[in-house]
Amino acid sequence: MADDGNQIPNGAGTGNGLNAGAYSMGDSMGKEPTPVVPPIPAMPAMPSFAESTDTEGVPLSFTPLSSSEQPKTESADRFSVSDQQFPSASQSSNAETTAFAPLSASFAPETQPSIFPPAQSQPMATSTSVPSSAEATMAIPPIEPPANGNLFDGAFDDDGAGAHVANASAVKTRNPKLPMIIALSVIGILLVAAVAGFFGARAYFQGKAAPGVTFAGSSVAGQSADQLKTTVRNAVKNTTFTLTDGQGNSKQASLSDLGVEVNVDRTVSNLLNAKRESGVGAALNSVNPLSKSNVSLTAQVNDLSLNTYVTQTFVGEDDRAVASSFAYDANAQAFVTVQGKDGRAAQTDQVVAAVNKAIANPGANSKVSVTFKNVTMPVSVDSAQQATDQANARLINKIVLDNGNGKSFELPAETVASWIKPNADLNKGTLSLEYDDQAINNYLQQEVPNQLNQDKVDQEDAVDSNGTVLATVTKGVNGVKVKDVSSVVSQVEQALQNGQGGNLTVAADVENFQTVQKKAEYRIVVDRSSQTATVYHNEEQVKTFNVCTGTTNKHETDPGTSFIYLKYSVQDMTGNNDDGSRYLSKGVKWVSYFNGGEGFHTASWNNYGIAHGDPANHGSHGCVNMYEADAKWIYDNCPEGTIVQVTGTTPSSAVR
Repeated sequence: MADDGNQIPNGAGTGNGLNAGAYSMGDSMGKEPTPVVPPIPAMPAMPSFAESTDTEGVPLSFTPLSSSEQPKTESADRFSVSDQQFPSASQSSNAETTAFAPLSASFAPETQPSIFPPAQSQPMATSTSVPSSAEATMAIPPIEPPANGNLFDGAFDDDGAGAHVANASAVKTRNPKLPMIIALSVIGILLVAAVAGFFGARAYFQGKAAPGVTFAGSSVAGQSADQLKTTVRNAVKNTTFTLTDGQGNSKQASLSDLGVEVNVDRTVSNLLNAKRESGVGAALNSVNPLSKSNVSLTAQVNDLSLNTYVTQTFVGEDDRAVASSFAYDANAQAFVTVQGKDGRAAQTDQVVAAVNKAIANPGANSKVSVTFKNVTMPVSVDSAQQATDQANARLINKIVLDNGNGKSFELPAETVASWIKPNADLNKGTLSLEYDDQAINNYLQQEVPNQLNQDKVDQEDAVDSNGTVLATVTKGVNGVKVKDVSSVVSQVEQALQNGQGGNLTVAADVENFQTVQKKAEYRIVVDRSSQTATVYHNEEQVKTFNVCTGTTNKHETDPGTSFIYLKYSVQDMTGNNDDGSRYLSKGVKWVSYFNGGEGFHTASWNNYGIAHGDPANHGSHGCVNMYEADAKWIYDNCPEGTIVQVTGTTPSSAVR
């Protein structure tokens, strides 16, 4: 009997379970004859399972034994298992046949167990009824009760999965490797899930605070840079100190009041980088929420500023001690020494301790009691003067930043001065320089890209019909984009500390420009020897104009090749005369500049010089003087980019 669908396959082993080599009790025991057993009441036909299921409520099909297949009995009160014949696999239906374990025991008729319910019994748990028309009886082998009296002891596996079959060959053997295979499969699935979870967590927390990272007593895991910046600023805002002087006076102060400079950006960077060490172990630890990492504020404590604030808060101006120091004079563009004085000063050890504690764990109020004592000048004038000289050296020794592609800028002196702060060791009476890291970072993060980034500009060369470069119409410029400004901040801070200044090249991504050659459609040849200007279009001569060039030996028009780069239909022109006086020519028309301040333009005041080609006596300050109609023609027909070639020798007299 099978109660969970585990049945012996049809044709498995040597036969159909009980018929797997008929035996008697004598065979089983080896020396006892076959016992006599009273006849068994009529039983339902031996079913052949056409279908088996472990699902409650699914019908099972039974095939009753035919009358010809009924077991033979020797007498009404005696039978032997060895004489019994049961249907073979070939005699039954094509369905699988379940083999039942032979039961080796004898019972009195009144105690003989009913293995199968009578035809009139209630349906089995499977809701399948045995047909009432099945009247065949079945011979049951002799039954020997177990020693413990439990008829079904050992009839099922430990897990209740199915029946034991006496004939081992009729039982489907369990694969001994199956548990190991299952275990390895489960382990594999768990490993895959763990790996997937690890990489999923790493991806999710990319650019965010890692699990287990805390700040100000709370977890910040999963917060982005912007969210962390808000968190840090709120913590700084909520960090306060209640100062009392023991005389009933109190004052609430912030970190900024006490001279503490908080670097919000660097604090955020530390939060994002917490638990980001390299290595396999560190990588696993980075997503472990049980591994904690508390991050403090990145801040500078200026003892001089702290002491000055507390002293000024509780001590009157006439009574307070003042340390000699330095300050920046904008008019002089230099630092100057400021003399201090004797008086009462605050004892700030407890305040400093409270500040340091707040930096480690910000966001709360601290109550601090302050005491005072009379002191001589906390820092002498001589010590302050030494610090003043050191500060001024930082202004004199300039720091220049460049992008490695010809573009640079110098840090302004007034900006550098704003970064330098005095700090003091009041116990030693010395003054030193301190630098505002946050201010330096803020300035460079904004200005370095503005000053050093540049767009790529492809170069354009004008060439003649032979491919010879006549002039560079547009000069090529590499595209530059600075990167890692944070490293520049560190370099500038180091340069300030060294006091030597220097030229610092900023790391950048560079995109090289391309050179494009373009055939010059128009070309103007200015011949100083003949005092003419000839226009060519696609190498064909179009026009020749009389001109008057720059004054011989004084303001000669520069020889060489250039191109028209700027035009004005009318312009006021000014410059210096030979005697140093200024001249102003108003309303000059049809101006086409080709070489700096040199250009073609109308010169109604110099018609004689143009007509005679006499630069020696009527020459210009370098421009090419022309009649108005001729200057307009060049303005109208020769676009920007037109090549201008100045040749020949300026004559010493008129050529016409």
